Amino acid sequence: MLQVQAAREVKALCALALVLAGTQAWGFDANGVKIGDRESDVRRSFQSAHCKALEWTSRAAERRCDDAKVLIAGSAVRATFYIKNDIVQAFDLRFHSRDADTLAKHFKARWGQPVSETKDAPPDKAGRSVYKVLWEKGRDRALLVSQEQSRRASLLASRGNFEEEIYKIGPDKR
Repeated sequence: MLQVQAAREVKALCALALVLAGTQAWGFDANGVKIGDRESDVRRSFQSAHCKALEWTSRAAERRCDDAKVLIAGSAVRATFYIKNDIVQAFDLRFHSRDADTLAKHFKARWGQPVSETKDAPPDKAGRSVYKVLWEKGRDRALLVSQEQSRRASLLASRGNFEEEIYKIGPDKR
């Protein structure tokens, strides 16, 4: 009887470990749409998004889905998804800076502990501080940035060298 109970407990622990491992392994997402998903997933989940070709030629993306309005952790967020070959390469979330702590807490619960979290004061006369939270998983990264006394804050999640390539013109020669 004890062996049967012990076997059930081991199975339950293994199932829990698989669930927890799966939640950390699936990557960065905005309300369920993650890097690596398709444009149709963006359109389905963010019905207010306007998808169109980029206004410039870029190595990182061909299309963008803009102005998707959504609530995340009770905060109003505007989202832009960047797409190349029908695959989401990055997303940018913009929100009021007063919501930065709430959203950081939300994403910590979803994505795990960040690689770094800093709040530092730049050497300006206003004494404003900048709050940064960085997550990294393999080739993917997400960076939340909020400047104190500024209205807008953002979180950019991307794959590979997206930030360097988004404004480079022409095909990648590598």
